Amino acid sequence: MLTREDVREKARQERVKFLRLQFTDIFGTFKNIALTLDDLEQAMAGRISFDSSVVDGLVNSQERAIILQPDLSTFLVLPWRPREEAVARFICDVLNPDGTPYPGCSRNVLKKVLAEAERMGLEIMVGMEVEFYLFYTDDSGNPTTSTHDHAGFCDLTPLDLGENVRRDMVLTLEEMGIEVGFSHHEKGPGQHGITLKPDSALVMADKLVTFKFIVRTIAQRYGLHASFMPRPLNDRPGSAMILHLYLRPKGAGFINGVGKPLPPGREAGHFVAGILAHARANAAITNPLVNSYKRLFPGDLTMPVHVAWSEDSRHTVLRVAAHPGRETRVEVRNPDPACNPYLALALILKAGLEGMRQQLQLPPPLDKNILLTDDGQCKGTRPACLPRTLDEALRELACDQVARATLGEYIYRIYARAKVEEWERFQVYVHPWELQEYLLRF
Repeated sequence: MLTREDVREKARQERVKFLRLQFTDIFGTFKNIALTLDDLEQAMAGRISFDSSVVDGLVNSQERAIILQPDLSTFLVLPWRPREEAVARFICDVLNPDGTPYPGCSRNVLKKVLAEAERMGLEIMVGMEVEFYLFYTDDSGNPTTSTHDHAGFCDLTPLDLGENVRRDMVLTLEEMGIEVGFSHHEKGPGQHGITLKPDSALVMADKLVTFKFIVRTIAQRYGLHASFMPRPLNDRPGSAMILHLYLRPKGAGFINGVGKPLPPGREAGHFVAGILAHARANAAITNPLVNSYKRLFPGDLTMPVHVAWSEDSRHTVLRVAAHPGRETRVEVRNPDPACNPYLALALILKAGLEGMRQQLQLPPPLDKNILLTDDGQCKGTRPACLPRTLDEALRELACDQVARATLGEYIYRIYARAKVEEWERFQVYVHPWELQEYLLRF
């Protein structure tokens, strides 16, 4: 942990001139305000005030004063700026003027869940696999849907034209203290994947918002646009944000035994059962866009659409990877990189903790392909599927008291209202597919 004196000394050594106070709004958009180094003391003391609408993610008739309180541990110098008059950043918590957490601060939502886990004697580590597309930009710098290559899964040059871009992304990430596991070309043309090594849940959420910022900045240098849209292209794979969860008692080894699946009745089994119990409602946060559900299409054999767990099936929301001599890893496979990582992690982890509290029983693993009806619903006594649309997910969220209580009514109401409006805009818009399908015939 850095002290104020550590920050002052580092800023002096690195010749910092400008500060960015960074924060995330309710919808997961990374934002900042810029200051000069003259305001460093004011910032660290929590005396920088701003307008609440920037955190709420919308402008309305009312506004409140908020305080941007830097987390000193997040201080770092941005590596691509000149060393003279360098730019540094803090990630901030958002407070009320009296010092209490602002109800629209999504970072605080996650901190509350992690405090609950700590009271239960648990430590939660999170790793991530993040996928994205690289598209060419036009002469005005606007993104197109033309991919920069036509390579496939783990291809290399000359097919993979993104090796240099990914290398610069990885080097910049590591210079900023973000440890990368591996990177490679993904299945889609122009699609790439980078894995972040596990860290504590709050640090990992901070790393992800920074990751997206870095990836887009480096891509822009190459005349490209990095898109974290869940499914930007028809007939091409969507982009996921797969979470790797590691659950341990504080100061001990992993809860579950090594080398075998999670058994029912054990604490880790209750944790997984809790995640499954709330997965449909949590989808409104983990898969937040209209477009998210075009990635989670049941007809795609690789999509995690079934609210179930498995050791090896790609159809299930959860995959449990157990290896002899190593820890068991729980993969949550349905989130996409458009989500707010603070809220997504908070809801998933809270669901797991609630499963432990209620001692929910883990259902049997689902390791076979599941038959679907013609309308894409799970057939017979098979487990539930994830929602098919954002509208369905929002209705599930509205009925889930655990998820709503975790978000808090302030965030829930703002988020739900904006997402219902997003769905309604989508519903009334005449799409190119409709014109192609109907205009000539009707």
